[in-house]
Formats: sequence, C-alpha cells, structure tokens
Amino acid sequence: MTDTIDAFHRGLFHIVQPKGRGHRAGMDAMLLAALVADDRPIKVADLGAGAGAAGLAVASRLVKAEVVLFERSAEMADYARRSIELPDNAHMAGRVSVVEADVTLTARARNDAGLIDESFDHVIMNPPFNDAGDRRTPDALKAEAHAMTDGLFESWIRTAGAIMIPGGQLSLIARPQSIAEIIDGCGRRFGGIEITAIHPREGENAVRILVTAIKGSRARLSLRAPLIMHVKGSHKFSPLVDDFNNGRAAYGRL
Repeated sequence: MTDTIDAFHRGLFHIVQPKGRGHRAGMDAMLLAALVADDRPIKVADLGAGAGAAGLAVASRLVKAEVVLFERSAEMADYARRSIELPDNAHMAGRVSVVEADVTLTARARNDAGLIDESFDHVIMNPPFNDAGDRRTPDALKAEAHAMTDGLFESWIRTAGAIMIPGGQLSLIARPQSIAEIIDGCGRRFGGIEITAIHPREGENAVRILVTAIKGSRARLSLRAPLIMHVKGSHKFSPLVDDFNNGRAAYGRL
C-alpha cells in the first residue's frame, strides 16, 4: 500500500496521505486549525495545504466555513482532492476545494492562479521549516514540503496580505527560530501580532510557536502564556491541547 487513510478529530474527518514518504500531517496541522476561532460564514485559505489536514480540520469544526486548499505540488494537491472525496468527509466536501498554485506568485500571476486579492477572511499556513543548509532528506516529496528558502516567510506572508480582506486574520505555526523572519514579514501589513510558544513539557524549551496577526491593525505585539503539550512525566496531552487536537475547542485571540 502506498497510501494511508488517517482519522482526525476522533474520526470526524479523514485524509489520504502518502505512506512512508512526503510530509505526513499531525499535531501541527490541528494546532494551526485551532487558531481559526470564528463562527461566522467565513472564507479560509490554507496555503501550502499538503493533503489538506489543517483546512479540513477548520471545515470540520466550523460548519459555516468555506475552505480553499492551495498546494503547489501536483501530487499533494491530488491527495487533497482524494481526501475531500472520501465518503467520511461528505458532510463538508461541498465547502472545501483545491487550487493547484504556487503561493509565492506575485501581482497578476498570483490572481490568475486563483489567489484572488482581498477574498479571504482568514489565511492559515504551515510553511516549510527546515533551513536550506540542514541535512536534506532523500525523499523528494518531503524535501519540497520541508525545505525553507531565503525570504520564504516574506513571500508567503505577502501573499496572505494580498488575498485577505482588511481586518482579516493570519494564522501560522512555525519553529521558534523563525520568529524574527515572521515579524519582519508582517511588517506594516499586519499588526496585533500574538505569539504563543509551545513547550513539550514544563521546563523544556519551546519546539513550535503559534502566531496570529490582523491585516491593517496597528496594535502592539503580545507574547501569550505558553502552551504545555504534555502532562508532566508522561506522553499524555494536556486537556487543553487535547481539545485543540480533536477539534473540541479553538484557541481564540486575546
């Protein structure tokens, strides 16, 4: 078998993923999806969506959300389409679509590819996070998903700012060492930046950061209380993180 069908949100939706290669979705995608706390009819763009886990998690939890999955890799875009078509996802399939597009495109090329100016209320992203100088994986599909290039955050956040309505929310998950690039990328496009560090356990260093920001806001940056993933001395998720992972709660802004 070259693929797997994996359950998320305790079986509320499923995704098709490549087996033994490529980037396989997990906790990062679920935490990213939890950042969208909006019960209104909204339109959400998932940039670099892969097989669609984060975008589908938003659609699963928020029944009024319409989600567009943007993915550059033709192979991964096909996985996303197959995920949407699964019988277990029929309850939300009509609200999720896939657009095969490079999110780093600019100006007219970006609009022509389907990344339409000022058309989304929320943009979520989990950009490639490995430095280009890191040891490269021989898995080409995984390398494409994980390898960061210079200016990546700038180009992805630029696109987010372009396709988002004024007052819309940017949400992303990244490694802590990317914090300066993210803040620089937000520049004057986004304000009200809120950053939450995610720590595996109390006393351990952060392994991820969650970031939200509002287009056009001039509010100051806020560093929020950390999220602790696991109960001390165990691999069990903390109750709050478990709720985020299973679509029972959203991590709203302050």
